[in-house]
Amino acid sequence: QVQLVESGGGLVQPGGSVRLSCAASGSILSIGAMRWYRQAPGKERVFVAGIRWSERYTSYIPSVKGRFTISRDNAKNTVYLEMNSLKPEDTAVYYCNADVSTVVDSPRNYWGQGTQVTVSS
Repeated sequence: QVQLVESGGGLVQPGGSVRLSCAASGSILSIGAMRWYRQAPGKERVFVAGIRWSERYTSYIPSVKGRFTISRDNAKNTVYLEMNSLKPEDTAVYYCNADVSTVVDSPRNYWGQGTQVTVSS
């Protein structure tokens, strides 16, 4: 009933930038917090950044603070992750995550399918 679809990944050189998008679709009533996670090869999936419905409230892991910016467009049910000054250690599959209420269900947590970001020269 709810789909999260990420886009914007790819190959980028160290020091470069990339912008990820995640659009939610379906019978959506409201979306609460939206988050980005990442999973590097051979490692567990970890939280990267989060944003509440009010864009004033954001959080980041220390390793990306000052380089990544999370934002959202509530009218489009879309969350973004602007990634600057990228490092090889940022290489991972990036996943979108959101708390979504639908017209037929109470709030549930949903995941996107992931988008690969590779930082390499």
